[in-house]
Amino acid sequence: MGNKRFILSGGGTGGHIYPAIAIADELKARFPESEILFVGASDKMEMQKVPQAGYNIKGLWIAGIQRKLTLDNAMLPLKMMSSLWKSRGIVKSFKPDVVIGTGGFASGPLLKAAEAAGVPTVIQEQNSYAGITNKWLSKKADKICVAYDGMERFFPASKIVFTGNPVRQDLIHTEDNRGEAIKKYGLDPAKKTLLVLGGSLGSGRINQLIAKELTWLVAQNVQVIWQCGKFYFEEYRHYGDVDNVQVLSFIDRMDMAYAAADIVVSRSGASSVSELCIVGKPVIFIPSPNVAEDHQTKNAQSIVDKEGAVMLKEIQLDTQFQPVFEGLLKNEEKRQRLGENIKKLAKVNATNDIVEEVIKLIKN
Repeated sequence: MGNKRFILSGGGTGGHIYPAIAIADELKARFPESEILFVGASDKMEMQKVPQAGYNIKGLWIAGIQRKLTLDNAMLPLKMMSSLWKSRGIVKSFKPDVVIGTGGFASGPLLKAAEAAGVPTVIQEQNSYAGITNKWLSKKADKICVAYDGMERFFPASKIVFTGNPVRQDLIHTEDNRGEAIKKYGLDPAKKTLLVLGGSLGSGRINQLIAKELTWLVAQNVQVIWQCGKFYFEEYRHYGDVDNVQVLSFIDRMDMAYAAADIVVSRSGASSVSELCIVGKPVIFIPSPNVAEDHQTKNAQSIVDKEGAVMLKEIQLDTQFQPVFEGLLKNEEKRQRLGENIKKLAKVNATNDIVEEVIKLIKN
């Protein structure tokens, strides 16, 4: 099909960035000679994470709508015009065959510019409740790849393709890496390992919980890999001085962290849920209540309903965490059952299926 050119845009959080990188990796595998460009928000984490993954990225001066009256909100029309203007220039000079948006505010002006130039567009919605940018883009998008049923309440039904969420392919066989992972983290193979994930930016409430329960956890003969997030690292790094506890701002090899884990405590953002389904480890989901339409609770509930995980709401943590965690720690049969059930919900071919939709739109 000759040299193909693709632009991907998604950012703000890992939940938008990593699906875009997974799609880019699959496109590169299919079209080794292709040129791939990312477009993100100039002050967000994609400006570091995308180059680390080996791709070029251009930044837009764009930000989301704040919930309270701020100078940023007042600047939004100016930022939007600036971003649309720059996006038109990027599309005109790069000449993409297809543009793919995975959510986040930077994908808005970019896909609008692509649509105006007659370039086919695909949007990928990770959550059970559609994001504001993807809802705005959906009327003109050619295809909309989703991971949950019932998304026709947000998007035109004729454009929806149920694919699942793209995940990194290195997560599919994590169990094979357990020995290497235990060595990487310097763990004791005779002890159970708890992996704590607060999402790419960290979770204040989960960090408070682990700090409060750390002495108890260590007393249970548990070792802890605790991803606290870069915003919280200075506050919590001293807990890494405790024996059997490692505090990390960010985990660079998620495949290794999952391989080492016996139990996972995690937020239930869409990408985290999709990854955990593939990994097949017992999980205690703690949904963030501070998201649109409480979609993290809905994400977690969809797994709990299939007996694939346990969920604790934030208001339950002080009274329920210890008994729930101990119930998992001391019941190997339950851990195995949860791991097997969550794995049944995995969409292992999601990335491949999304790329198939992209390929259909390439104009030969």
